[in-house]
Amino acid sequence: MTGLAALGMGLAVIGAGLGIGNIGSKAMESIARQPEAVGDIRSNMILMAALVEGAALIAIVMCYLVA
Repeated sequence: MTGLAALGMGLAVIGAGLGIGNIGSKAMESIARQPEAVGDIRSNMILMAALVEGAALIAIVMCYLVA
């Protein structure tokens, strides 16, 4: 595996971590503002986190296949 592929994989993981952290942060902030909407906010948060993680997994696989 080349260094550039490893760098691409690392960037994909860092980006996914930052994205999921941002999703969680904003969800907690919105739950604090509207506690009655906790169910909707939580389900949307889980859905978005799964989509971000799926995109990161695709990026990691693509980096591996290119290398």
